[in-house]
Amino acid sequence: MSFYTSLSGLQASQKEMSTISHNLANVATDGFKKSRTEFADVIASSVSVNPTSVVGSGVVTKAIRQQFGQGTLIQTGSTLDLAISGDGFFAVKPDADGSKVNFTRNGSMLIDNERFVVDSNGNNLQVYPVDGSGAVVAAGIDSLISLRLPQTSGTPTPTSNVALSVNLNSGASIPSATTFDRFNPASYNQSIQTTVYDGNGSPLTMTSYLVRQTAPTVAEPTSDWAVYSFVGDQPLAAGGAAAVTLTFDDTGALTTPTTPTLFDPFTPSGSNSEQQLGLDFGIDTTLTAAPFVVNSRSQDGAAIGQIESVSVDGEGMVFASFSNGDNTALGKVALANFANPSGLRQLGNGTWSATGLAGDVVLGEANQSGLGGLMSGIIEGSNVDITEELVALIAAQRNFQANAKALDTSSQISQTIFNIN
Repeated sequence: MSFYTSLSGLQASQKEMSTISHNLANVATDGFKKSRTEFADVIASSVSVNPTSVVGSGVVTKAIRQQFGQGTLIQTGSTLDLAISGDGFFAVKPDADGSKVNFTRNGSMLIDNERFVVDSNGNNLQVYPVDGSGAVVAAGIDSLISLRLPQTSGTPTPTSNVALSVNLNSGASIPSATTFDRFNPASYNQSIQTTVYDGNGSPLTMTSYLVRQTAPTVAEPTSDWAVYSFVGDQPLAAGGAAAVTLTFDDTGALTTPTTPTLFDPFTPSGSNSEQQLGLDFGIDTTLTAAPFVVNSRSQDGAAIGQIESVSVDGEGMVFASFSNGDNTALGKVALANFANPSGLRQLGNGTWSATGLAGDVVLGEANQSGLGGLMSGIIEGSNVDITEELVALIAAQRNFQANAKALDTSSQISQTIFNIN
């Protein structure tokens, strides 16, 4: 029996060295959790055997139990790199629309070609659905959705009115070129550029050129300015007239027009539908001795917002920012935990699946229900301590050598007995 007792010791030591080697091999694996080999002695006895005379039969590997202690937190600066400080797992799905949910501690996330947020293995990060205010609208594992980034935000609105408030210099001279030509700066005094939008939400540049027509005299104290407007290369006309005339009284106040000027319908370049613009200089437009200045400039159109950035706050809420100023909540990162995490089934690649030994999954949000905090721009490294593992490896090696020596001694004793004549 001593042969088999020593053999069980050799096998146990070999199993422990294999476990330690696996830990050391994954010392740089993000989200990796080390394992520990647990052993139990083997006793074969019966009621007829004196309990003080029982000799054990060796050792058996009882379990290889994973240790879910916190790994090293490594700052990366990437918004979609997430780390859990404390207990919990990220919920992920191998298929975006599948029903199977796995779990991981590796929060190194990226965006795939379909704009889904996935981990390094291509598993889709699961979040709670939220409404426009960011409130979670459904809970439970069946309500989780795969986080996907939208390309755009908002509804395009064509510009219908442009409002300008300017101050024109009363000392400005009448241009030397008598005929207006937008390519000839000598034919106008000032120009104003305003971004407007067509029906598709595409930005266009509206340029208004201001040309002084008359200077005030004693007999005629008023002053006239002509405004020529273009959208891109397309001139805008109002009732067939190429220019809008601004008239100022002797105090520099704008007297006409008193209402917005409505241009004739036109078809923007690249669009298939007509658009009509209005131009309103308002009552705040003046003619004074001060230099030319644009006091305000606005328009009522809106473009489709293109996604510019993604952020995740400390509660796990994912926000997307768009070029049109929209800031939209996309979902809230779901965290999961188990009564016995060591009972989870290892799937490799830092991923686990639920089992009966682990208990029922408990879903929640960061910093709630005993779950850890969530940090963005940080990933969790391996929780393997190299020094600790090397010491354990030396101890396992000594155990192996001791059992090998016991086996060799037992062999020598047997050989001696066989040699007795």
